Amino acid sequence: MNRLSQHRATGRNALVLALVLVGSLWVGPVQAALFEDTEARTAILEARKRIEANRIATDAAIQRLVESHNELLRRSTEENMQLRRSLLDLQNQIESLRTELARSNGQREQFGRELSELQREQKDMLQRQQEIARGVEERVSQLEPVKLTVDGREIVVEPAERRAYDAALALFRSGDFPGAQTGFHSLIARYPKSGYLPSALFWLGNAQYATRDYKEAIVNFRIMLTATPDHVRAPEALLSIANCQIELKDVAGARKTLDELARSYPQSDAAKAGKERLARLR
Repeated sequence: MNRLSQHRATGRNALVLALVLVGSLWVGPVQAALFEDTEARTAILEARKRIEANRIATDAAIQRLVESHNELLRRSTEENMQLRRSLLDLQNQIESLRTELARSNGQREQFGRELSELQREQKDMLQRQQEIARGVEERVSQLEPVKLTVDGREIVVEPAERRAYDAALALFRSGDFPGAQTGFHSLIARYPKSGYLPSALFWLGNAQYATRDYKEAIVNFRIMLTATPDHVRAPEALLSIANCQIELKDVAGARKTLDELARSYPQSDAAKAGKERLARLR
């Protein structure tokens, strides 16, 4: 037993010795490994610190970005709200302007209608005034004497006097010789000093000649010649007297009258016609 125990103790001692020998062989590498592990852990810790610092910096940057984004979003929201309010105000202003424009258009149309009505009334008033003025002028013209030229003579006659002469002359030219005689007789009786008198006597004599009232025709032609021997129709009046005398078979009187015509108005057309008539009478 003691040997066995001794043997076992010896074996243990040998094992311990072997282990010590083996351990002595690994002490260097283990110590080196332990040293290297410390540096690695230190590096890892440093790396972790840097990572943490980077994380913290990144988080801070992200936080700043988030805050900046939120601020931008807030500002954008406020600006959008302000823009919406501005747009709403603008729409209200546009609607107000449209309303005002519609009212203005309505007022302009109403003004246009009123202006057109006023212009029409003014036109009507002007037309009435012109009609009144023409009426006044016509009434005045019917009362005031007028100056005109008849048979080369300038005369002043009353409007009624003029109308009477024109009416009688129109009857003569239409062939109504009795009516013309009545008209000229009336004119002469009503206006014995009329400027129309010489011409009225001449046409009255011709109207009487046309109705074969030769004696009365000669009387009126002579009255005309006595009053106005220088009248433009005086030569024709003398020739008409001669014609009346011929119709009355007063050849001697006709010759005398034709001689008077040749002496008094030698250059007239009536004098030339009288010479031809006188030659036939001889």
